[in-house]
Amino acid sequence: MNDKVKGVEHYFAEHPKSKARYGLIRACLRGRTFEFLTASGVFSKERVDLGTRLLIESMVLPKKGRILDIGCGYGAVGIVAAAVQPCLEVYLVDINYRAVWLTRQNIEKNCAYNAEAKRGFLYEPVKDLAFDCVLSNPPVSVGMQTVESIILEAPAHMTKKATFQMVAKSKVAGKRLCGFFEKAFSNFEVLARESGYRVLLSKKE
Repeated sequence: MNDKVKGVEHYFAEHPKSKARYGLIRACLRGRTFEFLTASGVFSKERVDLGTRLLIESMVLPKKGRILDIGCGYGAVGIVAAAVQPCLEVYLVDINYRAVWLTRQNIEKNCAYNAEAKRGFLYEPVKDLAFDCVLSNPPVSVGMQTVESIILEAPAHMTKKATFQMVAKSKVAGKRLCGFFEKAFSNFEVLARESGYRVLLSKKE
C-alpha cells in the first residue's frame, strides 16, 4: 500500500509523514461520555465525524462474542462497542501505525480492557479469528477497491449469523456499494440514515 494517494499523504498510509499534532476529543456517544486522543495523519482528528457517530449510535451489537472494527482510526467505534457490551471481545485494526498507537492510548483512557488494537492491512492481523460482528467506517477516499475488499473478504472471517455493518455517504452507498453487499452476502438492509450518510447491514447466512 502506497503512503500517498494522488500525491497527497493519506490517513490510510502506514507511516504518516506529517508531524503529529495531538488533540483531545470529548464526545457523548450512546449516552456515555468518551475521551479520544487524536493526531494529525489520522481521519477526523478534530471531532467524531457524522458517519462514525451514526454507525456508533445505530450499530447492532451481540451481548457476547467477538467483534471487529476494521479501519479503526483512533478507535471510537470499537471502544464504544467494548464499553457498551463489556462481555464482548473487541479487536480494532488499522494499517496506520499512528492510528493504532492512538487506539491503544484510547483503550486505556476509556478503560475498555476487553478491546485490543492490532496493526496491519485489512483482515491480515486477525486472519485466524472469526467474528460475530464486523463494523467499518471505510477509507472511501483511498479508493473503492479497498472498500470492496473489506466487504467481499468479510464473510470468510465471520461466524454463522454474524452481521456486517458499514457506514458511507449516501451517494457512495448507492448501487455500487449495495452491489458489493449483495455479492458478499446476498442480502442487506439500511439500518440507519442521517445527515447524508447510511449504515448498511448484512447478515451471513
